Amino acid sequence: MAQNKIAPVIISASRSTDIPAFYPEWLFERIKKGHLEWTNPYNKKNKQIISFEKTGVIIFWTKNAKPVMKYLKELDKKKIDFYFQYTLNDYEKEGLESNVPTLEDRIKTFQNLSDMIGKDRIIWRFDPLIISNEIKPEQMLEKVRQIAEKLNGYTKKLVISFIDIKKYKKITGRMAELGIMEFTPAQMEETAGLLQRENEKWEFEIASCAEAFGLEKYGIKHNKCIDDGLMRRIFGNNKGLMDFLGSEQPGLFEGAGNPFKDKGQRKECGCVVSKDIGQYMPCRHGCKYCYANHF
Repeated sequence: MAQNKIAPVIISASRSTDIPAFYPEWLFERIKKGHLEWTNPYNKKNKQIISFEKTGVIIFWTKNAKPVMKYLKELDKKKIDFYFQYTLNDYEKEGLESNVPTLEDRIKTFQNLSDMIGKDRIIWRFDPLIISNEIKPEQMLEKVRQIAEKLNGYTKKLVISFIDIKKYKKITGRMAELGIMEFTPAQMEETAGLLQRENEKWEFEIASCAEAFGLEKYGIKHNKCIDDGLMRRIFGNNKGLMDFLGSEQPGLFEGAGNPFKDKGQRKECGCVVSKDIGQYMPCRHGCKYCYANHF
């Protein structure tokens, strides 16, 4: 079967697995070689050759950026811009993320990365927010608060999402065993109200990821994780990227005609189109709520 070769301008690394934490050496070896081979994670058959010849920006998704940090100067040399979606949760007591570094270490890595690349290029995700028999909205907020106080000044933005259980049959039984449940609309509003109150001192931009439930009245916008607006603002000198994005791209919810909306993502997702280079299953964080891996 002939392999399809593509040269994406925007690369996502990766929604599917934590490449910065577990596979940075592989990624940067492939960048050095100029391409990688990607297999469709759904059918395990269709393959593509992903060329880096036109890559203008890489968006990293991670829970532990420490392993990738020593490689980032290589991107500067190649004139490839990048920013981080950095998930930093506090579920140590509950044991929901069994193979991540300690919370203290993860916060320190976040701070070090921010000092290294600037707070515009590191976005904090508390993802997902969880309620259970033990964690009520106020307790959930306390977890966010404790981290926020240590990240204040190291990032400008907080992205949240509420745990989805019914959408992913793989995790329904596991979540029931752990006493974890979905938020009701009233609980979402309660949580959003608490966040709004606390954010008066943090002054983060707060956005929700792929949530159909609107929280704008609490100052929480719908997010774009692959964000053309952010890229225009901080990577305006990247001509190839700017040419790709265009100077007047439509806004997030200006209708289905938005040519840059990533139609491969959930309906509520606001991301612009990118090429994700990850695979399901090889992530080793051991998160109990993950629908991509089996435990």
